[in-house]
Amino acid sequence: MKAAVVFAPSQGPVYADFAEPVAAENQQLIQVTASAISHVVKSRASGKHYSFDGTLPFIAGIDGTGVTRDGQRVYFVFPPTPWGSMAQLAPVDVAHCLPLPDGLDDATAAAMANPGMSAWAALVNRAGFKAGETVLINGATGSAGRLAVQIARHLGAKKIIATGRNPQALASLNADATVLLTEDESVLAQTLATHAAGQIDVVIDYLWGRSAELLLKALAKHVPGTTPVRYVQVGSLSGQEITLPGAVLRSSPIQLMGSGIGSLSLPALVKATGEMLNAAVAGSFSIAHRTALLADVAEVWPLDDSQNRTVFQIG
Repeated sequence: MKAAVVFAPSQGPVYADFAEPVAAENQQLIQVTASAISHVVKSRASGKHYSFDGTLPFIAGIDGTGVTRDGQRVYFVFPPTPWGSMAQLAPVDVAHCLPLPDGLDDATAAAMANPGMSAWAALVNRAGFKAGETVLINGATGSAGRLAVQIARHLGAKKIIATGRNPQALASLNADATVLLTEDESVLAQTLATHAAGQIDVVIDYLWGRSAELLLKALAKHVPGTTPVRYVQVGSLSGQEITLPGAVLRSSPIQLMGSGIGSLSLPALVKATGEMLNAAVAGSFSIAHRTALLADVAEVWPLDDSQNRTVFQIG
């Protein structure tokens, strides 16, 4: 069969032949229709993601949409190594397949699933977000951040505060307040302090880095009362490490946690994805994406960006 194959982490995937999989016990073969590039997929292909086990060659992609042998449209995730989702066929654990809701096409579902799951799991599973609460989304202009805004609105957020570096992108969000991270640092710190003083219940952080340092310090100094602020670290687009004085956590009711593969079980992640995909129809969630042919993977791969997800059409 044809697939996007990684032969060496120093190179991107290429369109090549790969042996057809055979479904093992408790698996089913999926005829893949669409699969999207994500940060996790790119990181695994480069050998840098913590979930990469060193097996070479392997097929890129961790999730996608497709059709079962009996004709059911499904979303699927985590084909076992060396298989991946960017191939004509993928063997998938039956428990890792979810029926796709009517009203959600294959390409949109493939584009939305990974960042949407990330946002849903962070808000619902990790933060325990409740209707009527205020949420700050740090890094809201990427695919996952935009979906987090839509999901928080759908779940009944009282107020949504969005941060980002692009003023035009921030203005296009359905947020109640925005914070431009390129402001002078003293101005930015004061803006964050003002929002913290007004009560922030949940933070979903896709950036980490310096903005996280400023935000955590603002929460520590200005959060009113003793109501916990649930701070969920999801991504590290602005830096892998921060400097965090211990007093920030000792002097404030901040609950610092992460959300991702490992902090939640695979069944929980699959369940979160299914809940998000069903909510996507009711909530009219949208995501910017473009489609490409799998045969063009080598040319398209380096051009992908988080503002407009790339979805390979395979069926």
